[in-house]
Amino acid sequence: MASPAPIRWDRQIQRRLARGEESALGELYDQFAPLVHGLAHRVLADQAAAEQITREVFAHVWEHPESFDPAQGSMRSWIGTLTHRRAVERLRREHAAGAEGSGDAGGGPLEPPSVEEEVLAAATAARVQYVVASLPQALRETLLLTYFGGRTYAQAAKELGIAPATAKHRMRLGLQLLATALSTEPTR
Repeated sequence: MASPAPIRWDRQIQRRLARGEESALGELYDQFAPLVHGLAHRVLADQAAAEQITREVFAHVWEHPESFDPAQGSMRSWIGTLTHRRAVERLRREHAAGAEGSGDAGGGPLEPPSVEEEVLAAATAARVQYVVASLPQALRETLLLTYFGGRTYAQAAKELGIAPATAKHRMRLGLQLLATALSTEPTR
């Protein structure tokens, strides 16, 4: 069960944003900019694009604080969803522009996902980010390098200064904890 403190903070920051308090935006940015930038960078694999998405997300939050609904989830989840949605939209635009420019039919057009699929994907991405962030530091570091960073466990072990067997163990344990946490999510 979630504690009332984060919910209270979410509502307070939303009210302050609605009143136009710039300090509220600063607090929100300090709290969530690493999440936003990291998620955008993972989706886009482009530093400049991730920075642009970060600016867009916080501009949207500043301009539309009323679109956050605490009954639907936390501020963190909402911001993660906004980030993921914008990053995926940008990736699709870039992919479509690249496909048009190449003249390659590529087996026909891809069918865009439904709104329900997009919302579910965004919610899952936000949940994964939350669960990974809550893992113990040693597991989180190894998981970020291997699963999200594309390194082998041997490369991660060298980078972290640990034995390959330890990195492999941490990776497996981290993935097991992630899978367990996600499997306990209610289905929609």
